Amino acid sequence: MPVPVPRQRIDSLPAPGTATDLTLLVVEDDPAGALAVPELLDATGTRLRIRTARNLTEAERLLTDDVHCVLVDLALPVPRTAEDDPLAPLRHILRLAPRHAVLALAASADAGLAAEAVRVGAQDHLFREELDGRLLSRAIRYAVERKRADAVQVKLAESRLRAQENARLERGLLPTPLLEGSDLRFAARYRPGRSRALLGGDFYDTVRTPDGTVHAMIGDVCGHGPDEAALGVELRIAWRALTFAGLCGDELLSTMQQVLEHERESEEIFATLCTVDIAPDGRRAGLCLAGHPAPLIARHGSMARLLPYEDGGPALGLLPRARWPRRQVELGASWSLLMYTDGLIEGRSAGPGSPRLGQDGMVEMINRQLAAGLRGEELLAAAVTEVRTLNGGELTDDVAVLALERDRPRG
Repeated sequence: MPVPVPRQRIDSLPAPGTATDLTLLVVEDDPAGALAVPELLDATGTRLRIRTARNLTEAERLLTDDVHCVLVDLALPVPRTAEDDPLAPLRHILRLAPRHAVLALAASADAGLAAEAVRVGAQDHLFREELDGRLLSRAIRYAVERKRADAVQVKLAESRLRAQENARLERGLLPTPLLEGSDLRFAARYRPGRSRALLGGDFYDTVRTPDGTVHAMIGDVCGHGPDEAALGVELRIAWRALTFAGLCGDELLSTMQQVLEHERESEEIFATLCTVDIAPDGRRAGLCLAGHPAPLIARHGSMARLLPYEDGGPALGLLPRARWPRRQVELGASWSLLMYTDGLIEGRSAGPGSPRLGQDGMVEMINRQLAAGLRGEELLAAAVTEVRTLNGGELTDDVAVLALERDRPRG
């Protein structure tokens, strides 16, 4: 049946300047349908452009991005493959037009079918016998606004899900240290780089094994996206499991490289890593570097300096048969050990265009802060803040830094 809409002026459409012209696609198979007119006008000249499709194939061709609303006649012939579903044409349009508002047109005798059309996804339904120009224009405007509101709700729901995923990812990258029974103090700081919705590929962990050894590591997967962050979580979990299994030094890093090679998206992905295992008496440690900057140590009564880094091996994932020698270092009775990712040293030293801070600049900065009496969380917070200030704004890379401290025994 044709829809009895005469060519008339529509007062309820938005005026120019408050809304764009609207385009309606009518899907109905009556060649004499009254909605075959090309457009309707309101008093101020805002147009409701009308396109008519006689079948679903033609509707798919006419359904372009400038269409705001689709009016589907529920009396359209049902495809043979869906003869038991009178809403099959509507479902087809909903699949074709997930971003468009959709209205269902039915006879008043089919009120139940019209209500079902709204339940499956149409924004509203109209009865053919009651339809006039004013009702049509109002229904289109309301349907478009409801679709926009639905889209906003979907985006909000997606944002909440992303926030939950980010929180889980953050817990994976930045875990709670397992140091029960140790006299070492632990502190950590993480600051994501700018324009980042997720944490980057920096990760760290610290655990104490049953023999009393404290193991610490910090690493950085190249890149800053969610894939790199997820890989960082996998590497951190692998490191913790392998450490509790008794692996250390070259054996541990070789196994970590196998994990990286199996889990990375491409052969271009690599990761740097620094591991330290501190003896139960706290006076000495083993150090392994896989393409990562060396930690900084501040012993009691001495200036902070970098631990030896000449014997480090390549980053994980670069050389298939690489080796990572473990170097023994003396810590002393009272000390502070600072481990960090390269985001702490790659910022500028005096604003844009100036040289990078580098390791020497970092050591000088940390010594100033130690001389001011800063330790633990306060030291890390001050270091990250000063690095950002020296850079002249947000850093382009993530910064992860952790500190382990041991006081001189009393007596």
